[in-house]
Amino acid sequence: MKSNYLIIGTLLLIFCSLSGCSPIGKQKTDTSRIIANPLNLNYRFHPDEPSRREAADPVLEYFKGKYYLFASKSGGYWSSPDLIDWTYIPCKTITTIEHYAPAIMVMDDAIYFMSSSDPKIFKSTNPDMDNWEDIGSEFEFQIAGSVDPAFFLDDDGKVYIYWGCSDKDPIIGVEVDPKNKFKVVGEAKVLIEHNPDKYGWEVKGPNNNLNKAGYNEGPCIIKYKGKYYLQYAAPGTEVRVYGDGLYISDNPLGPYTYVESSPFSFKPGGFIGGAGHGHTFKDKYGNYWHVATMKISQRHMFERRLGLFPIYISNDDNLYSHTVFTDYPFMIPDRKVNMEKETGYMNWNMLSHGKPASSSSALLDYKVEYANDEQVETWWAAETGNAGEWWQTDLGKTVEVKALQVNFADHDFTNKAENSYVYYQYKVEASNDGNNWKVIVDQTQNKKDAPHELFVLENPIETRFLRITNTKDLLGKFSLYDFRVFGHGKGGLPREVTNFTIHRNPEDRRMMNFSWTAQENASGYIIRWGVKKDKIKNETMVYDNQCELRFFNRDSEYYFTIDSFNENGVIQGKEIVHIK
Repeated sequence: MKSNYLIIGTLLLIFCSLSGCSPIGKQKTDTSRIIANPLNLNYRFHPDEPSRREAADPVLEYFKGKYYLFASKSGGYWSSPDLIDWTYIPCKTITTIEHYAPAIMVMDDAIYFMSSSDPKIFKSTNPDMDNWEDIGSEFEFQIAGSVDPAFFLDDDGKVYIYWGCSDKDPIIGVEVDPKNKFKVVGEAKVLIEHNPDKYGWEVKGPNNNLNKAGYNEGPCIIKYKGKYYLQYAAPGTEVRVYGDGLYISDNPLGPYTYVESSPFSFKPGGFIGGAGHGHTFKDKYGNYWHVATMKISQRHMFERRLGLFPIYISNDDNLYSHTVFTDYPFMIPDRKVNMEKETGYMNWNMLSHGKPASSSSALLDYKVEYANDEQVETWWAAETGNAGEWWQTDLGKTVEVKALQVNFADHDFTNKAENSYVYYQYKVEASNDGNNWKVIVDQTQNKKDAPHELFVLENPIETRFLRITNTKDLLGKFSLYDFRVFGHGKGGLPREVTNFTIHRNPEDRRMMNFSWTAQENASGYIIRWGVKKDKIKNETMVYDNQCELRFFNRDSEYYFTIDSFNENGVIQGKEIVHIK
C-alpha cells in the first residue's frame, strides 16, 4: 500500500527569522486556537462497501455568527463559532444532501444550498435546525454537465451559477434570477477549457504522468478590487497533485485569463496531500481561507478528508496559499491579520518521523514503522482491537514535546452510514527510560468521534519515549495512520544545500528533473518555485536528493530555491535558479 509518489514527507516548521513567516501575535500561546490538518471532524462512514470514511468537495461560509461547512457524502453538515470546534448537524430536509459537490450562498437573511446532478435549491434562515425549504427552483443546467455547481453573489445583487466536472467538458457559468426561483438569464458561457498540453498540473496521474487530460472540476469564484477570480480543480481527487488553479476576468462571465502561478492551492507533500476542489471564503475578521479536499484513496478512490488553508492576495493581486505546513500545528487568528506574513504556524518541528518503533502486535502488511512514516496512505494495525494493544516510539534522545496528533486508521471496521459514530478510548504515556511511564493524555473515558485529534500540551514535556495504548475493545483493529509528535529536537541545524541542479525536458517542458548533494544532518528538503523572482510562493518537500516533477506550465519561466531541514529547524537556500 505504500505510495511510490516521490513528493511526500514532512517539514519541521520554519524558524521565524529564517522563513519570513511568524506565528500570529507575540502574546502567550492560546492553545485552544491551535489546529492541524486534516480537520478533526466526525467524518461519516460511507453508506456502501467498502467501509471507509469520506468527506470532500467542501464549501464554507460565515452566516449569522457561525461558520457552516458542507461536504460530499456527509449526511449533514457542521457549524462552528470559530473554525476550531465543530458541531455536526444531521440533515434530512435537504433531499439532495447525499449528492456530491455541495454549493452554498449567503444572500439577504438566508443561506441557499444545491448539489450535483439535480437543480433543486434549498433555503434556510436557521441552519442550526434541520428545517430547509425546497424553493421550487426553475434553474436548469445548460451546454454540458450537471455537476460540481457553485453560487456567486456579485456586489450589484446579480447571482451566477457555475459548474463543471469532466476530462472533456469545460467549466461553464450563467446568470440566474434569484427573484424568479433562480431561472436562467441569457445564455451559459464556456469559461475554462482543458489545456493539459500547456499546464502540466492538469495532466492525469499520481505524478501528472499519464499523458492525458485529467478532470477540470469544482469551480469557485470570488471578487477582489473589481476583478473576478474563478478557481477550478485538477487533475483528480484521488492523487496528491490535486490542486486548485485560477483564472481572472473583468466580468463574471469572462473572458478569463489564466494565472501563470497556478495552482495557487497545492499540497503534494506532507503527511496528507491534496488541496483541490476547494472553496475560498472570508472569516468574520476579513481574513481569507481556502477549505479543500485532501486524499487518502486507499480503501476507495473517494476516501478523503478536509483541510483548511490560509489564503492571501499579494501586491500583484494574485491569490496565494499557505499549504505545506498546515498538517503541522497552526493557530486560527482572533483578529484581522496579514496572512502573507502572519501564517499562524507554531514553528514546532516534526520529532517522530522514522524513529524506531515497537508495538504489542502487528498485521503482516501493516507494519509498526507505518505509524510514523509521515504518509497517510500507509498505517500500522495491531492483530486485534482488544484493550491493551499498544504502539511505542523512541525519539532517540530527550526532546521537548509540544503537541501530539493521533490519527486513527479504522482498520477492519465494518461501519456504514447508519452506525457511523465511532469513538476510541486510549491513553498516551511518556517516559525518559522506557520503563517508568507517566500519562500525558487520558482519553480512557472519551465519547467523541475524533479520528484526527491534535493534543497541544499546556505544559511542554521533556521526554524520549512515547506510547499509546488502547483501553476499549474495538470491533475492528487498533490502528494508526500516524502518531505524530511536534516540538523541538534540541540539536544542530542542517547545512545549506549545494549543487542544486535543474534540467528541463526539451521534449516536454512541463517536466523538470532536480538533483543536489545530500546534506549532512538533513532530514529532507523543500523545493520552492514561482513565475516571478519576488513571488517564489509554491513549495513541496522531498526526502531524497533528486526528484522528477511534471506539474509546470509549458511556456512559463520559473525561479527556484531549495532549503534543507531536520527536527531542529531549516536552513534556507540563498541561491535562486532561473529556468527559461
